[in-house]
Amino acid sequence: KLVLTLRNCGLNKRMHFTDTFELFDKEQMEIQTLTEENTKRVEQQKEKDMFVVIGNPPYNAGQQNENDNNKNRKYSAIDKRIKDTYSKDSKAQLHNKLYDPFVRAFSWASERIGDTGIVAFVTNNSFIDAGMFDGMRKHLAEEFDALYLLNLGGNLRKGQPADSNVFDIRVGVSIALLVRTGKSVDSAHIFYSDETELLRKAQTFDFLKTHENIGNVTWQKLRPYAKHAWLTEGLHADFNDLIPIGTKEAKKKKGTVEGVIFKDFSLGVSTNRDVWVYNFDQDSLRDNVQRTIETYTAEMDRWKRQVIEWKRGNIPEPKVDDFVLYDDGKIKWSSSLKSKLESGKTTHFSGKRVREALYRPFTKLHLYFDPRMTTERASMFPCIFPTPATETGNQVICVAGIGDRKGFGCLATNKIPALDLAFEKAQCFPFYTYGEDGTNLRENITDWALSEFRRHYGDESISKWDIFYYTYGILHQLDYREKYQESLKRNFPHILFAEDFWAFAKAGKQLANLHINYESVPKYTGLTLKETPNMPLDWRVEKMKLSKDKTQIRYNDFLTIEDIPAEAHDYRLGTRSALEWVVDQYSVTEDYKPNTGRGSGIVNDPNREAEERYIVDLIARVTTVSLETVKIINNLPTLQL
Repeated sequence: KLVLTLRNCGLNKRMHFTDTFELFDKEQMEIQTLTEENTKRVEQQKEKDMFVVIGNPPYNAGQQNENDNNKNRKYSAIDKRIKDTYSKDSKAQLHNKLYDPFVRAFSWASERIGDTGIVAFVTNNSFIDAGMFDGMRKHLAEEFDALYLLNLGGNLRKGQPADSNVFDIRVGVSIALLVRTGKSVDSAHIFYSDETELLRKAQTFDFLKTHENIGNVTWQKLRPYAKHAWLTEGLHADFNDLIPIGTKEAKKKKGTVEGVIFKDFSLGVSTNRDVWVYNFDQDSLRDNVQRTIETYTAEMDRWKRQVIEWKRGNIPEPKVDDFVLYDDGKIKWSSSLKSKLESGKTTHFSGKRVREALYRPFTKLHLYFDPRMTTERASMFPCIFPTPATETGNQVICVAGIGDRKGFGCLATNKIPALDLAFEKAQCFPFYTYGEDGTNLRENITDWALSEFRRHYGDESISKWDIFYYTYGILHQLDYREKYQESLKRNFPHILFAEDFWAFAKAGKQLANLHINYESVPKYTGLTLKETPNMPLDWRVEKMKLSKDKTQIRYNDFLTIEDIPAEAHDYRLGTRSALEWVVDQYSVTEDYKPNTGRGSGIVNDPNREAEERYIVDLIARVTTVSLETVKIINNLPTLQL
């Protein structure tokens, strides 16, 4: 039908039906599936010079659910170019978004236009300032002579108005005009405008109609930051003079490490199947995991039989994406799990793999921690908390990852933390690391850092634990957070030498003890438990609700918790206060979406039969934690910034 349509199209002699990214390869195999005339035109087009590339390439980094079996295609040549350029020069931990189709389009066009030309794209605007695109920004500035970036805004994830997006989507949009003159220039001239960023959709369209070309736009000439940041407002050069908490370079280095506080660090644990491998109830978790392992094992047996038949020449080569059973009620596939199936990796349920994890602030769930199978990205945690016994001696400081959009935050824990703990892509800095069997204990704070702190303060009594707690204290200091808020979006934290080391070390230890041992702190006695008359006693939660003034929590029909002090909400982690995290997370949920009719049906119930008052008491304890945290932070010494 496509071929018939092309033959009857009035633009037939000028239209090329092909896959643009595939043209980047020397051999384009699939064009032969269309008409001979189309193939000839494509081959001719490949040989011609191209001066202008105009487009609105799609932007989606990947499918949201592997069970959809609708992933982006891979392109070996263009992806290799990205790997050798944008990815190689990125300081970000995760590079998967660099293979978004719109990024591929920039890379392809940069190569395709040759020595001179113009690229004009309407795309996702995240490449302008997001941390993971630092390598892309570096190469765009090197490969072009002038860049005109019109930020159209509309990023709902940053809280921008819903009616400000020109395409009615959640991600922000921009227009990029990239110019290559063929002349020798030291660095690109980068021009930026965000005049329309917060305008309504209709107003943005009016702006585009009236301004028409770049000569009518009021441009701001950007002066890029050393680490390829283009939007540099709020950045402070002295941040780079402070001691990095950690760096990718130091992490990779063998032997003695200098210039950082922590040698190793890790992203929080990512599973790609949280519903299946996290649960408040240990028995439910066991049932869920066993069900998915049984399905995986059955699919592996079926796959092996198919491979045997293929090798015998009886059937075409099987493709795992088209082969496996997609059933939301039995298994949640991921690309990694499919690869393991192809390679023949087997697994079985083991109760030893059930661990307690910190899923969200002050919310512990049971986690089936199987780094080689059901846990998608265990990162370094097999070497940070390899066994439950190591949880009694080790601690980690989790901080917001580079590019976090929820605001800087940090939280100490002695449990395995989730990737999106309270802020995006949590980076975790442990005091100890181990072998995967729990042996070979190693201190993770560098000897260099210990020497520098002792030298600076002239105090040989300073220990590595003191430096750990000092760091945690500095990360909570409000002046530090305010001054360096933009730098903290683009870098791991850098730590300064405060005038009073011991004040911050003491405060940091107090904060860590509060945040790690929150289940055992005294309950706040100022709360009022208001019972509904003539109703039976009921401590069970379904869905709590916080009042608009945040002084009350409707616990259930039987109980309302009143007199929550306003100051308790001053302790925030990401976009919520600690109490708001508890209200949000401690509810009965079912993994089912009525609008799609899809889901596993798995129920997650936080209520405890053996501890009926656990959630009520948790609210009282987290209120104490919040008030004490605010008090400690407010009493921290000022910094000479």
